[in-house]
Amino acid sequence: MNLADKVVIVTGAGGGIGSATAQRLARAGASVTCVDIDGEAADRTAKAVTDTGGEALALGLDISTEADNETMVEETVRTFGHLDALHANAAIQRMGQLADSPTEDWEALFRVNLLGASLGIKKALPHLIDNGGGSVVITASLLALVGDQDMPAYGAMKGGLIALSKSLATAHGPDNVRVNTICPGDVLTPMVEEFFESQPDPAEARQRIADAYPLRRFAMPEDVANLVAFLVSDDASYLTGIDIPLDGGLLARIY
Repeated sequence: MNLADKVVIVTGAGGGIGSATAQRLARAGASVTCVDIDGEAADRTAKAVTDTGGEALALGLDISTEADNETMVEETVRTFGHLDALHANAAIQRMGQLADSPTEDWEALFRVNLLGASLGIKKALPHLIDNGGGSVVITASLLALVGDQDMPAYGAMKGGLIALSKSLATAHGPDNVRVNTICPGDVLTPMVEEFFESQPDPAEARQRIADAYPLRRFAMPEDVANLVAFLVSDDASYLTGIDIPLDGGLLARIY
């Protein structure tokens, strides 16, 4: 895939999926804005890009606020001249069944996982439209499509992203703006590793969950990054309003 001359914003770029995606996009020729609430993590990803000859801008911003989303987009356009795509990827995770979930957890998940993505897209859309079109790729989750008894709040926000994507794809198809979601299963990121370490027997939990996947492995951040690169590229120019399970065949199972 040739992404030369494309400019892409990646949120949550300091983490596993975001960092892998920023580097993958840069290897294909894109200029990348690496956004993370942890500014040092954003800097590390941007340095990984520039160390291999790519162009990157690092921004330490809180995407749960409208002001920082505006800064994210305006700084990108000021630095690179235009905007072609946004990978709305930043997220946090909280666990607990509904009866045990504090309201504060729901509010935090809403502000980052759902509102944050919405605000970023809202600020990016005028520039994508002015540029003749573009692509929005949203990291949702397999839990937007199926249930997990211990993650109702997380699943609710990720499900909201799918509804948002379909609405935006419908509204902005005439503007040549494509909007799609990726729904990964378990991806070996620090967030997932933290879950395994919280289990009574981390090794047993890891093996048991891996065995549930027909491919018998978890996704790597690079698996997600490759799909993002495709959806950003012109090779995906007729794909919009779709939700792609990146799940190693997990949804193909019945038992």
